[in-house]
Amino acid sequence: MKLRTMRADDVESVAELSTELGYPSTASQIAHRFERLAAANGEYVLVAEDDGGVIGWTHVRAIASLESDPHAEVWGLVVSEAARSRGVGTALLAECERWARSCGFASIRLRSNVIRTRAHRLYQRLGYRVVKKQKVFEKQLSLISSRWPVQETEN
Repeated sequence: MKLRTMRADDVESVAELSTELGYPSTASQIAHRFERLAAANGEYVLVAEDDGGVIGWTHVRAIASLESDPHAEVWGLVVSEAARSRGVGTALLAECERWARSCGFASIRLRSNVIRTRAHRLYQRLGYRVVKKQKVFEKQLSLISSRWPVQETEN
């Protein structure tokens, strides 16, 4: 297994893995999202490959907020069902931690759906601890136009 930075030609595999985990995505959606991430500072997206095929991916980013000190946060981690329990997730997280340290962060966080108990056991084995339980709320908005990345508005 080899870890490397994600490339544009990985979008099909990343879309398949995202869909496998329960986040249906097309290659074109992943390509659009990846294009923005690749151009931004403080984003690190990598894949795990084995025998030339992508078997996992992760996305970690720098977080700055008013309520807590700057830290890194894993925003996505997927390992194909066929490659689980082979150390892929452990390797991906180790690389996220290495990146976070290299950026000067003293901590790294991740969020995980409550149904992913197998993944939770891995995180706890690797030294992660539960610090908060929360619910995620979402509201769909009708957009006038896409302004992402966010631009300031006049008041």
